Amino acid sequence: MPVAAKAAAPDSPTWPTPRGDEEAALEPNLPIVDPHHHLWENRPGVPRFMFPEVLTDLGSSGHNIAQTVFIECGSMYRAEGPREMRFVGEVEFVNGVAAQSASGNYGPMRVASGIVGRADFTMGDSVKPVLEALIRAGDGRLRGTRYNAFWTDIPVWGMEHAPLITPKGLLADTKFRQGAAALAGYGLSLDTGCFHPQLMEMAAFADAIPNVTMVLNHIGGPLLIGRYAADKAATFAEWKKGMTELAKRPNIFVKLGGQGQNWDYPIGHVDPPTTSTALAEKWKPWIETTIELFGVQRCMFESNFPVDKTTASYGTIWNAFKRITASASAAEKAALYADVARKAYRLPVQVASAAP
Repeated sequence: MPVAAKAAAPDSPTWPTPRGDEEAALEPNLPIVDPHHHLWENRPGVPRFMFPEVLTDLGSSGHNIAQTVFIECGSMYRAEGPREMRFVGEVEFVNGVAAQSASGNYGPMRVASGIVGRADFTMGDSVKPVLEALIRAGDGRLRGTRYNAFWTDIPVWGMEHAPLITPKGLLADTKFRQGAAALAGYGLSLDTGCFHPQLMEMAAFADAIPNVTMVLNHIGGPLLIGRYAADKAATFAEWKKGMTELAKRPNIFVKLGGQGQNWDYPIGHVDPPTTSTALAEKWKPWIETTIELFGVQRCMFESNFPVDKTTASYGTIWNAFKRITASASAAEKAALYADVARKAYRLPVQVASAAP
């Protein structure tokens, strides 16, 4: 049974309600594993998104959300102790939310069935004790870690905030590669992201850690602001060239989504109400091209919530995806919406029922 969202403090930003773009869910029985959402509180200028908000947005969307994967976002780090171990606090916190969801008292959806934490790979081999601490904190739910490699020379909102701060050339750094390679020894995957001009660097990075399963977030980060917005055809061509090269690496999965975030507006900004039809038309070339390059067995849809809440409601975003895949076969839909996420994150097939 859903719980009410906690009231925000009077001076805290809140998500606008109603959005004005809510739609009835298309294909409401199609099982979905959402492999990318966050949980946070007390972030300056950003509305809270905790378990109650997840239950409201995901659980009330009309879509059949069976499981989710939490992706690190700098939430609830430990306030004390060695810097490299402070990241462990986030996994400790999320594992508590996952246990709460697994009780069955909040409905059949299982939130944070898989957890992706954070570790500092610039430590090289010294990162191993951190990985071991994350595994213990996850209590069987930790599936990997994320370290983004976003870098650009144009102003992008969020670049001044961790975890988006990365130096130029990070992916080629020997010690960083050594740290990332350590994941293989623990059976953990690596979530990462970059902007589209960095995709060739990402391909070289994947070559350097062939034994690590990688999950590229947000279809390779196409930038459509600044000079990249001036000639969108050229930007698309540059992005496709990089994705074509990356698709040759068999250890890489790709998340289809993240196109609703505004790289030039803060998370508190919200676009005017839109429709899933409009979003599908806008996103279709990028998503269909990614699927063509990587195949349905290496692609998974993601909500990127609540970041993409700046663009549309949770239900509207999934409706947009379903419009794009309207002509896909049942097997293709099963892969894109659930099976690939379960494979990439080694999730059990959840057969959940509400607690008596």
